Amino acid sequence: MVTKNQIKLVVSLKQKKYRSQHGLFVVEGEKVVNELLRAGVRPFKIFVDDAEKVEKFGEAEIVSNKDLKQISSLTHPNGVLGVFYMIDGEGDLDTDWVVVLDSVRDPGNLGTIIRLCDWFGVKHLVCSKDTVDCYNPKVLQATMGSIARVNIAYVDLEEYLGRINLPVYGAYMDGESVYCSDLAEKGVLVMGNEANGISKEVSRFITERISIPQFGASTTESLNVATATAILLSEIRRG
Repeated sequence: MVTKNQIKLVVSLKQKKYRSQHGLFVVEGEKVVNELLRAGVRPFKIFVDDAEKVEKFGEAEIVSNKDLKQISSLTHPNGVLGVFYMIDGEGDLDTDWVVVLDSVRDPGNLGTIIRLCDWFGVKHLVCSKDTVDCYNPKVLQATMGSIARVNIAYVDLEEYLGRINLPVYGAYMDGESVYCSDLAEKGVLVMGNEANGISKEVSRFITERISIPQFGASTTESLNVATATAILLSEIRRG
């Protein structure tokens, strides 16, 4: 039986300050919980809504539907909720291709980009300190477990970009077409904020401005940052 203190703890993890304080985050859904367990992410507690699921997750605790609704971030909880210890974000950030996010704020965009990094074999994702928290529940849902396989670091981008020895490609509306660019074997791909693009402070570290050419009507809105990341990573790996 889940205790009041456990409920209080899990509910508090909906806020970033308490996730940071406890070093814990919450994911929901049998598939995502299994993905994290298979990847070796250390569980703190796993809650399930019926006895049959206990066997699937070892020492899972059964929780009532009422309590599950209280601790869940979903409108309709799906029966499995895992509390995990945060993943160590350290590592060598200068190997192969690295994706850098400059102030990406939408949780869905970040979650999708994490999943894209996993799909295209990009092991390192470097985020500005004002990019949305990767342990935000909406981000985690969008990653579908890929967060366990991508090393994510929140750093001072100016300091990071100033010390690396890799070509730095920035995504711009007016850059050279990525289809005509001679992309390096490894490098850094910088994606900017949804509304304002790459900041002036970060722009000074860009060694090549690239873009995705537009073939449709000139009145079409610019591409979503996650969609643009998918196209650019595909072209990077194709090359």
